[in-house]
Amino acid sequence: MRRTRYRLRRTVAVTALLAATLGGTLAAGPAGAAAPGTTALASTPLPPALEAVRAAEATALYGSPEERPPAARRSGLISLGDSEISGEGVGAYEPGTNGPDNWCHRSPDAAVHRTGIPADVTYNVSCSGASTANVVIGGTPQYADELVQSDSLAIKARNTRIKMIVLVVGANDELQFGPVMTDCVVRYLTLQGPCAAGYAPGWQARVDALVPRVEQSVRDLRTVMTDAGYATGDYRLVVMGYPSPIGPDFRDNPQFSTKIACGGLGYDSDTAWGRDTAVPAFERGIRRAAAATGAVYLDNSRLFHGHEVCTDSTWARGLFIDLTKPGLPDENSVRQSFHPNARGHAAFASCLTQLWATTAREASCADPASTGTPVLRAGAWDDVFVPLTHPATGACLDVPGSVTRNGTVPTGWTCHDGRNQDWWYDTGTRTLRTALSHDRCLDVPGAAYNSGEQLVLWNCSGAANQRFVRQGGTLRPEAATGLCATLASATAPLVLRACDGSAAQRFA
Repeated sequence: MRRTRYRLRRTVAVTALLAATLGGTLAAGPAGAAAPGTTALASTPLPPALEAVRAAEATALYGSPEERPPAARRSGLISLGDSEISGEGVGAYEPGTNGPDNWCHRSPDAAVHRTGIPADVTYNVSCSGASTANVVIGGTPQYADELVQSDSLAIKARNTRIKMIVLVVGANDELQFGPVMTDCVVRYLTLQGPCAAGYAPGWQARVDALVPRVEQSVRDLRTVMTDAGYATGDYRLVVMGYPSPIGPDFRDNPQFSTKIACGGLGYDSDTAWGRDTAVPAFERGIRRAAAATGAVYLDNSRLFHGHEVCTDSTWARGLFIDLTKPGLPDENSVRQSFHPNARGHAAFASCLTQLWATTAREASCADPASTGTPVLRAGAWDDVFVPLTHPATGACLDVPGSVTRNGTVPTGWTCHDGRNQDWWYDTGTRTLRTALSHDRCLDVPGAAYNSGEQLVLWNCSGAANQRFVRQGGTLRPEAATGLCATLASATAPLVLRACDGSAAQRFA
């Protein structure tokens, strides 16, 4: 059946009234015979107002208002949450969600509409600015013409056979991610100095406070699905995290001119803090919430690495000021800034499609070779990046100053459990990546396999000069296995030397 897109709009109000008048309050009947993979359980009746909307939507879908058994329903996907998944930042929005009375900014190019997951109907009920209070049972609608998002799910779960629920929420709770980024940009433009020092001390506490709220949101969505007659195994509930939209490596973009021109406004130290500290802490909190509730967790914290604002193939929109509407500028003028663009939502859709094809409870998605194509792997990123210790000196392999610009030379340094000392040796691609950015790999510059050549960080490309083999604790270029990465002292640069079996060439 050809996929259609159907969203609730107030244009169904007349139909809802008619359905309620003709049929009274329609109590939801038994779900009936189960479709393959769908358990036949009885749904509970909806409140009259929601039942009227449900009946109207059923009429629009099928031509009559009754609740159908699962086998007779169209299949569906649905996304709930905030601006990260609504389509904010794409630039094209559904009618009625682009002001002046509703700023949900739902885009027809949002990820849920673009996956390769077989489904007849795709729903996007997320809304820019949403917090968990707009998602949970008994929560608050954001606008007069909106439903609480869990109520929207309740309706759609009775009219269609929901296969996947995608939830992205938490940034607008205690974290207040948008206002923080806005403050950082304002401080940059007004020369007030970096913002990170003001937010860093309390950041983890903010994350800890929002985790229970995300957990409650997930539990409430489970309750909604149970009340709609679903068993837990009838659908997949995915909690997706947030990628970092901006990082400090934009000057590596050959087309980079100025921050103002590309919309990447902010102090370099603030963009590094956001990528290296703020977003990872947030991601770990979302992971905790998913684990505590049994939801599938999709870690896309590194998905935009190499595609941040001001890079040469950006998946996020930079600072954008909309001056086209009456009454602007106001806080809505800049709300599209630092959100995924259409390419970013295509990346989300690709990750979700790949996730659907697995049974993974946790998975991570990124673009490991800067090809523009995301790749999914089982597990979360935090589990694969570990320190590389140097037994000869007791030092750790370190990215000096956490600077990941192309050409940065790793060195030894006192071990301190920092992100700039974590590395992942990817056995599939035989690359060594820094935990700071999934887009930076250890590289033999110019493929110059010479003793004394310093190794550097460079854009991950999958090229031969970025492939290394691990052998007996040594790290050797695949194209020149007689050479070993060597640290001559605890603070020396990482260089190539002829392999000699010494402790200076071994890493653990």
